[in-house]
Amino acid sequence: MSKSAQALWDEFVSTGTNDASAAVDTTYSTWAFGDSPDMADRLLALVITGVKRATCGSLDAYRSRGEAVPVPGEYSVVCDGAGEARCVIQTISVRIIAFEDVDEAFAAEEGEGDRSLASWRRGHMAYFERDLARLGLAASPHMPLVCERFRVLYVRGDGRPHATTRPL
Repeated sequence: MSKSAQALWDEFVSTGTNDASAAVDTTYSTWAFGDSPDMADRLLALVITGVKRATCGSLDAYRSRGEAVPVPGEYSVVCDGAGEARCVIQTISVRIIAFEDVDEAFAAEEGEGDRSLASWRRGHMAYFERDLARLGLAASPHMPLVCERFRVLYVRGDGRPHATTRPL
């Protein structure tokens, strides 16, 4: 994954766009959405087509895995289910809120299911139950979530910016 990520990052930086110029000499994380190759591919497709502009994770999972919570301005290289780097995104906002306090606007920006809050709650509770169970933790409506909005800066192969942002 690291060679693919580095190659994509170098490709992005070499475009010379304002976003790429600002990213020179910065660091990035590399990861994939979801908990399976199929989910990674499905969610990445939503990102690339512009439907998905937000994501979230359990704060307890971040802590249990020793992962840093994202902060605005950070860059990520997002991979597909096979571990191939496909796009560069930048975090634009982060809020930590309870699962039960996620609103319709955020659910719609996540772009999954029918984009309704009810669909978001069903799908995400099932995901958090699986994810947290692997860590020996339990999901609940009160669990804190790290809710992140991002913009797409570069997609492998097309070389043009994809930024679409809205305030949190």
